[in-house]
Amino acid sequence: MAATKQRLRFLVITCILIRVHGHPNYADALRKSILFFQGQRSGRLPRDQRITWRSNSGLSDGSAANVDLSGGYYDAGDNVKFGFPMAFTATMLSWSVLEYGKRMGGEVGNARAAIRWATDYLLKAATQTPGKLYVVVGEPDADHRCWERPEDMDTPRAVYSVSKTNPGSDVAGETAAALAAASLVFRVTDRAYSRRLLAVAKSVMAFAMKYQGRYSDSLGSVVCPFYCSYSGYQDELLWGASWLFRATNDAFYLNYLKSLGANDNTDFFSWDNKFAGARVLLSRRVHVDNNMSFEQFQQQAEDFMCRILPNNPSSTTQYTAGGLMYKQSSANLQYATSISFLLFTYSKYMASSKHSFTCGSNLLITASSLRSLAKKQVDYILGENPLAMSYMVGFGERFPKKIHHRASSLPSLATYPGHIGCQAGFQYLDSNSTNPNILTGAVVGGPDQNDTFTDDRKDFSHAEPATYINAPLVGSLAYLVGSCGNC
Repeated sequence: MAATKQRLRFLVITCILIRVHGHPNYADALRKSILFFQGQRSGRLPRDQRITWRSNSGLSDGSAANVDLSGGYYDAGDNVKFGFPMAFTATMLSWSVLEYGKRMGGEVGNARAAIRWATDYLLKAATQTPGKLYVVVGEPDADHRCWERPEDMDTPRAVYSVSKTNPGSDVAGETAAALAAASLVFRVTDRAYSRRLLAVAKSVMAFAMKYQGRYSDSLGSVVCPFYCSYSGYQDELLWGASWLFRATNDAFYLNYLKSLGANDNTDFFSWDNKFAGARVLLSRRVHVDNNMSFEQFQQQAEDFMCRILPNNPSSTTQYTAGGLMYKQSSANLQYATSISFLLFTYSKYMASSKHSFTCGSNLLITASSLRSLAKKQVDYILGENPLAMSYMVGFGERFPKKIHHRASSLPSLATYPGHIGCQAGFQYLDSNSTNPNILTGAVVGGPDQNDTFTDDRKDFSHAEPATYINAPLVGSLAYLVGSCGNC
């Protein structure tokens, strides 16, 4: 009888932890979504590291070029540091704090720490060698031929950069955006750091503007197919200039971004394509500041929303039977999280000006319309889906336990202090056992177009987490923490 009562008590407590007032426990999900970034850290870990199965790694990164490029984040389940997605991660974490930091409660300090771990690295990458921006550390192909803990890495740690002779307006524009956005985050809490971030953002943006080109044109053998600049660099020039205008209010950046003529229609928002994000950011000037000179960007933002919203003649977005936004077969949840952030944020702007718009001839769209769709995506990720599976590791009763992630799947140094070599690690990739280390808060690539998911470590398209999946989700969860009474 006592055992039965204890079991019932456990089930009640578990239910409360997972759901609050009929919704997923957004506060718990927010805490875990930020904690995840500690599991992706490279460099010397601080004493307050909470994901304790990770240890120092990549301490000599940059030595191949006689510079210090330690720190930063591993982008996903491997041990390479790619500057392009890392900078987007930092931009989206910063935007999340700027919009929703007051709703994060005690987690806002952890969110700032997650941003700073990225921006400290980006500052190094942008300032150590005049005229160069370092954008990759590691050999992707060699790294992918190994299954090693980051603490054991013995693959080449080559260093790659962009310069005036090998330009990279895309990665430079995104880096400038990240530093400018972060400068706003730290403007009150650390003014000296904020000033440095903004000064370097201006310098990197000037480089992006002056020496134009796609970084994958010169570094294609390294960054493709992983992080090719598929959308080109016009979107990053618009994005970077938009963030610098937000940070400085300098008309120079406004005139520049208006001169770009970047009028491409899009139904994507991701580490590669920033058009929609820039337009939502700029449309804030209309709704919050009542500046109608930005109306062009408002109209483009609303065209994007119409392409995303289902059941309207302008929609170009597919949805699964379970209601998930479905953009691509690989790592689809990155699009669900990034687009949901834009839906929530534009709905916030709309609500501030009591604005609505139409899709097609007569479909009225309100702030509530956008919020409802975005909430459905977040709830799906947290377990309200046909499989009743949370796609966030460590959240809910059922979540992926064999994620495609080297550090999570291999024994930690604490449990196995000996070296596990490149090929020896594959026994853990091939194992049917669950990962020994729980990467709390990690959101994986997610289900397929039929709402099905196989918890298979070898299936990187669906089972691999990434920093740029989590970063925009942080903002959406913070929005919901403060708003779920109106959900």
